[in-house]
Amino acid sequence: MANRKKNNLKVIPLGGLEEIGKNMTVFEYGDCIFAVDCGVAFPEDEMLGVDLVIPDVSYLEKNIEKVKGVVVTHGHEDHIGALPYILKKINVPVYGTELTLALLENKLIEHQMLNDIELKVVKAGETIKLGVFKVELIHSTHSIADSAALAIFTPVCVV
Repeated sequence: MANRKKNNLKVIPLGGLEEIGKNMTVFEYGDCIFAVDCGVAFPEDEMLGVDLVIPDVSYLEKNIEKVKGVVVTHGHEDHIGALPYILKKINVPVYGTELTLALLENKLIEHQMLNDIELKVVKAGETIKLGVFKVELIHSTHSIADSAALAIFTPVCVV
């Protein structure tokens, strides 16, 4: 019997777990990686001189050849606010709904990056392919319009 390397689905929170803000989760299977959201957190009182706290994306930088993109779920700062800073390090396509990407577009203009970043509008109900992953955006109700939940189809399960 042939010796085959078994791939495992990895779900790696880079922020947003047990904290408010800085939401970013990485999904990895084999040689494919994509991230969900990329938000900021606001500094605690003891963080003098700090304006924003962003996720540590050194793992994505080390594996940039595997990174297929970032999917954003909605336009709140804790979900898109770090993108202008992170996209300077990992320039990958960003997928999201029309309003979410319009809010991001304003940030990219402010950082003089709009022409350097690929933004791809996805309507609720549509599915995008990111390597071995398929991601369906599902309309959801939230305190900001044009929000989406995600159904992530992987080779081993649906998340």
